[in-house]
Formats: sequence, structure tokens, C-alpha cells
Amino acid sequence: MNHIIEVKYTPGLRTEAVHLQSGTEIITDAPTDNNGKGQSFSPTDLVCSALSSCLMTIMGIRAEKEGISLAGMNARVTKVMSANPRKIAEIHVRVSHPEIQATPEQREALKHAALTCPVALSLSPSIKQEITFDF
Repeated sequence: MNHIIEVKYTPGLRTEAVHLQSGTEIITDAPTDNNGKGQSFSPTDLVCSALSSCLMTIMGIRAEKEGISLAGMNARVTKVMSANPRKIAEIHVRVSHPEIQATPEQREALKHAALTCPVALSLSPSIKQEITFDF
């Protein structure tokens, strides 16, 4: 299935992306350390956010099949950039749900689902993905 997003460049190192199916809009700004205003997510921030959102969504799909509630689950994402070439070097995601009601086997299945999410599998192997779980 194809999904279409339209993106336009606006002055000041900003883009506006529209998800055509829903009409939802995302604005990006270049980060302050790369000549931008840093008033919104940078494109590389979105990559890191996409990883955490994807792995949590895939975990949610698995959890629903098992009757596990993931309400209250959250993630903290840290992006590490390299300088030359300027690119994402590492993404650290810490997924937390200290009150999850799941067996050890279910927890392992949720972790496996997260680590095989489409975004994780789509990222270059040169990007170190460090995913930890606090549950």
C-alpha cells in the first residue's frame, strides 16, 4: 500500500509536510547547531521519533492479541549525531512500562516485536540502535 505525503520548503530552513489521507501536518526546522531556528522537530529528530513510535505501535499490536494493556507506556529517545559526515550515528530508545501486567514470555515477545518493527529494519545498519526496556 502506498501512502502519499506532500512536502514543501518554506524560507528559514523549514519544511511543511502534509499526510494527504488525514490532512495532518508536520513542520520541521533545521536544528540550531546546523544554521536553523530549532523551533520544531528536525528531520533527523523525526527519524528517531519514528523508530520509537514504530516499535511501540508494533508492541501494541502484539499486546492487543495477548490481552495486555500498554496504557502508560512511554519512551525516551536520544539521538547521537556524527560530525563528518553529518548523520545520525546512534539512536537510544528506553521504553518504560513499570506496571505492565505480562508474563516473562509475553514480555520477551513484546521486546522481539519491537526490535523487528519496520522502521528498525529499514534504518541503515551503520546507525547503532540501542533499545532498552524497563518492564
